[in-house]
Amino acid sequence: MSLRIVFMGTPDFAVPTLMEIVGQGHDVVACYTQPPRKAGRGMAERKSAVHQAAETLGIDVFTPESLKSEEEQARFASLSPDVAVVVAYGLLLPLAILETPTHGCVNLHASLLPRWRGAAPINRAIMAGDAETGVEVMRMEEGLDTGPVYMAERIAIGDTMTAGELHDRLAALGGDLMVRALAALSRGALAPTPQAAEGVTYARKIDKGETRVDWTRSAEEVHNHIRGLSPFPGAWCEMELGGKRERVKLLRSALETGIDVPVGTAPGTVLSADAAEGVVIACGSGALRLVQLQRAGRKPMAVAEFQRGAQLAAGDLVH
Repeated sequence: MSLRIVFMGTPDFAVPTLMEIVGQGHDVVACYTQPPRKAGRGMAERKSAVHQAAETLGIDVFTPESLKSEEEQARFASLSPDVAVVVAYGLLLPLAILETPTHGCVNLHASLLPRWRGAAPINRAIMAGDAETGVEVMRMEEGLDTGPVYMAERIAIGDTMTAGELHDRLAALGGDLMVRALAALSRGALAPTPQAAEGVTYARKIDKGETRVDWTRSAEEVHNHIRGLSPFPGAWCEMELGGKRERVKLLRSALETGIDVPVGTAPGTVLSADAAEGVVIACGSGALRLVQLQRAGRKPMAVAEFQRGAQLAAGDLVH
């Protein structure tokens, strides 16, 4: 049975879910998304990914700065939704909004709750070295990702998987999960399960201050840090290149097992560096091989291409 749906989302992670809902024949009566923001070198206003997709689909788009006013709440109520589907919207939903749809508001969240409630669950799962994560459809409450869970899908996190790769896998998986949940809802067969009281963790928003690589940490921790922030915002360090210190993003890495780190080697020391074998860096314990890097103002490049221009040498120190 077709449902009357208000969709609420902002980034590209939400687009596959919107497309799946429309593709299943549901009546998406409106999309709510964050207002256009200035972005890029020219700082031109840019519509969100959901905004652009909704316009392509011919769906009315609303971009309120807040949903707290009686006027905004009345406009939302006038849409008479059966359910609101929320995917990374970015605004808190007041109780008046949560209670308006006949079947409430359902949210797609990119973790296995109650682990990684909050803003950056994909990044935090990889940075913590989690072996698996997933997507869940949950009923929204006033608390932060505290509502009961309707349906879930799990996925293994590969040893070299980046946040960008996991994002794309979960976005596609989430779209499929949501339409299955809506089908169950339309049949009256969607049953909530309360979240466990134990194991609650919070995925706080990534802060620029934590993106710099700390070479005193273990090689495994640095590896997880790099892939958990790749491709955006990107982990980085500073290197002496061409006689000056330059910030370099580290986008891919691999744990190095073929080199013994001499006792007393300072973390951040280049242990091996050539175009063929790559660049290996000593960490607080163990060593890490750099696989893909990006110099300021340039495109991402494989380590062989990077090394031809950088010419790092064994014994150099990165910071």
